[in-house]
Amino acid sequence: MDTKYSNLEELKRKKELLKKDVSGLEDLLTFDNTKESLSAFTNGFTDRFLKEEPKAGGGTELKFDGSGIVKEFAENLKDSILHKNTVRNFAANPGTVAMAENALKLGAVSYIGNYARKNLSNTSWKKKAIGLALIYVAPVVLKMVRERLEDYQRSRTTSSMQQLI
Repeated sequence: MDTKYSNLEELKRKKELLKKDVSGLEDLLTFDNTKESLSAFTNGFTDRFLKEEPKAGGGTELKFDGSGIVKEFAENLKDSILHKNTVRNFAANPGTVAMAENALKLGAVSYIGNYARKNLSNTSWKKKAIGLALIYVAPVVLKMVRERLEDYQRSRTTSSMQQLI
């Protein structure tokens, strides 16, 4: 104790203040008020997720509020995913674009396949014909459409290159 005190009264006051601080810390550590103790330990992080409710017999009870976590998660997700730089980075990366295209293709094939299967098991002959057409005719038509679109794109690219030259 490097601090020199001029009189005994000052030392007694300092001692009382230290005792009050220690008893306050003991109250936090003994969880007399659980919400306040957790708030002190987590620097206020848990305050959003806990709420105190009165008990039937008197006193209060600490309850977990899950909606706070859902709100926090939704806000963080919205901020991280819907940020304009994230969308730009997603579109600029050819791997992620290809992965998204493949996911969309698989989703479309799955949806059409389920629709065709349901139509094939239907008692109506018209529905069965639609199901068979989706299974056998649709892939051929889609292949022809894709080839024509690729030819059109090649011709447009060639014509725009000729205009540049």
